[in-house]
Amino acid sequence: MKTVAPDGREKARGGDRGVATVWVAVSTATLCTVFALVLALGQAVAARHRAGGAADLAALAAADRALDGAEAACGAARRVAMAQNAVLVRCAVHGEITDVVARSSFGPYEPAVRARAGPPAATHGAMGSAGET
Repeated sequence: MKTVAPDGREKARGGDRGVATVWVAVSTATLCTVFALVLALGQAVAARHRAGGAADLAALAAADRALDGAEAACGAARRVAMAQNAVLVRCAVHGEITDVVARSSFGPYEPAVRARAGPPAATHGAMGSAGET
Protein backbone atom coordinates (compact mmCIF):
# COMPACT_ATOMS: atom_id res chain seq x y z
CA MET A 1 0.00 0.00 0.00
CA LYS A 2 1.30 3.44 -0.86
CA THR A 3 0.84 6.63 1.11
CA VAL A 4 0.81 10.18 -0.20
CA ALA A 5 3.36 12.64 1.22
CA PRO A 6 2.35 16.26 2.01
CA ASP A 7 4.05 17.43 -1.20
CA GLY A 8 1.82 15.13 -3.32
CA ARG A 9 4.37 12.41 -4.07
CA GLU A 10 3.64 8.79 -3.31
CA LYS A 11 6.03 6.99 -1.00
CA ALA A 12 6.19 3.28 -0.13
CA ARG A 13 5.41 2.04 3.35
CA GLY A 14 8.07 0.15 5.26
CA GLY A 15 10.09 -2.67 3.72
CA ASP A 16 8.45 -5.40 5.79
CA ARG A 17 5.56 -6.13 3.45
CA GLY A 18 4.93 -9.91 3.18
CA VAL A 19 6.87 -10.78 6.33
CA ALA A 20 3.76 -12.26 7.94
CA THR A 21 3.42 -14.67 5.01
CA VAL A 22 6.99 -15.85 5.51
CA TRP A 23 6.44 -16.33 9.25
CA VAL A 24 3.25 -18.31 8.66
CA ALA A 25 4.97 -20.51 6.06
CA VAL A 26 7.96 -21.20 8.33
CA SER A 27 5.70 -21.88 11.33
CA THR A 28 3.52 -24.24 9.30
CA ALA A 29 6.54 -26.15 7.98
CA THR A 30 7.96 -26.46 11.51
CA LEU A 31 4.67 -27.70 12.94
CA CYS A 32 4.29 -30.23 10.12
CA THR A 33 7.81 -31.54 10.78
CA VAL A 34 7.16 -31.88 14.52
CA PHE A 35 3.84 -33.62 13.81
CA ALA A 36 5.55 -36.10 11.44
CA LEU A 37 8.20 -36.88 14.05
CA VAL A 38 5.58 -37.48 16.73
CA LEU A 39 3.66 -39.81 14.39
CA ALA A 40 6.85 -41.76 13.58
CA LEU A 41 7.67 -42.11 17.27
CA GLY A 42 4.15 -43.33 17.98
CA GLN A 43 4.40 -45.89 15.20
CA ALA A 44 7.73 -47.16 16.56
CA VAL A 45 6.27 -47.51 20.06
CA ALA A 46 3.22 -49.34 18.71
CA ALA A 47 5.48 -51.74 16.78
CA ARG A 48 7.50 -52.44 19.92
CA HIS A 49 4.36 -53.16 21.94
CA ARG A 50 2.99 -55.49 19.26
CA ALA A 51 6.23 -57.45 19.18
CA GLY A 52 6.36 -57.55 22.98
CA GLY A 53 2.84 -58.91 23.25
CA ALA A 54 3.51 -61.55 20.61
CA ALA A 55 6.75 -62.59 22.34
CA ASP A 56 5.07 -62.82 25.75
CA LEU A 57 2.19 -64.93 24.44
CA ALA A 58 4.53 -67.17 22.45
CA ALA A 59 6.74 -67.73 25.50
CA LEU A 60 3.71 -68.66 27.61
CA ALA A 61 2.46 -71.05 24.93
CA ALA A 62 5.89 -72.68 24.71
CA ALA A 63 6.14 -72.98 28.50
CA ASP A 64 2.74 -74.65 28.57
CA ARG A 65 4.05 -77.34 26.19
CA ALA A 66 7.66 -77.47 27.49
CA LEU A 67 7.22 -80.91 29.08
CA ASP A 68 6.16 -82.32 25.70
CA GLY A 69 9.58 -81.50 24.25
CA ALA A 70 11.26 -78.60 22.51
CA GLU A 71 9.68 -79.33 19.13
CA ALA A 72 6.13 -79.28 20.49
CA ALA A 73 6.83 -76.20 22.63
CA CYS A 74 8.36 -74.23 19.77
CA GLY A 75 5.56 -75.33 17.44
CA ALA A 76 3.00 -73.92 19.88
CA ALA A 77 5.02 -70.71 20.19
CA ARG A 78 5.21 -70.39 16.39
CA ARG A 79 1.43 -70.83 16.02
CA VAL A 80 0.70 -68.21 18.68
CA ALA A 81 3.19 -65.75 17.17
CA MET A 82 1.64 -66.20 13.73
CA ALA A 83 -1.82 -65.59 15.21
CA GLN A 84 -0.46 -62.25 16.47
CA ASN A 85 0.89 -61.35 13.00
CA ALA A 86 4.45 -61.86 14.21
CA VAL A 87 7.33 -64.12 13.27
CA LEU A 88 9.07 -66.40 15.75
CA VAL A 89 12.77 -65.63 15.30
CA ARG A 90 14.20 -67.93 17.97
CA CYS A 91 12.85 -70.49 20.39
CA ALA A 92 14.83 -72.35 23.05
CA VAL A 93 13.60 -74.70 25.76
CA HIS A 94 15.74 -75.38 28.84
CA GLY A 95 13.81 -77.82 31.04
CA GLU A 96 10.60 -76.02 31.93
CA ILE A 97 11.90 -72.59 30.91
CA THR A 98 11.29 -71.23 27.43
CA ASP A 99 13.13 -68.34 25.80
CA VAL A 100 11.66 -66.90 22.60
CA VAL A 101 12.29 -63.93 20.31
CA ALA A 102 9.42 -62.62 18.20
CA ARG A 103 9.46 -59.95 15.49
CA SER A 104 6.45 -57.95 14.39
CA SER A 105 6.35 -55.38 11.62
CA PHE A 106 4.31 -52.22 11.80
CA GLY A 107 4.97 -49.68 9.10
CA PRO A 108 8.70 -49.35 8.46
CA TYR A 109 9.59 -50.72 11.90
CA GLU A 110 10.35 -54.38 12.69
CA PRO A 111 11.40 -54.70 16.33
CA ALA A 112 12.36 -58.06 17.79
CA VAL A 113 11.54 -58.69 21.44
CA ARG A 114 12.76 -61.45 23.75
CA ALA A 115 10.54 -63.07 26.38
CA ARG A 116 11.01 -65.92 28.84
CA ALA A 117 8.45 -68.01 30.67
CA GLY A 118 8.46 -70.91 33.08
CA PRO A 119 7.68 -71.80 36.68
CA PRO A 120 8.46 -68.93 39.10
CA ALA A 121 11.07 -70.82 41.14
CA ALA A 122 12.85 -72.22 38.07
CA THR A 123 12.83 -68.91 36.24
CA HIS A 124 14.44 -66.95 39.08
CA GLY A 125 16.97 -69.60 39.98
CA ALA A 126 18.13 -70.76 36.57
CA MET A 127 17.87 -67.74 34.30
CA GLY A 128 18.26 -64.69 36.55
CA SER A 129 15.17 -62.49 36.40
CA ALA A 130 11.83 -63.50 34.96
CA GLY A 131 10.03 -61.76 32.18
CA GLU A 132 10.96 -59.74 29.15
CA THR A 133 14.33 -58.11 28.65
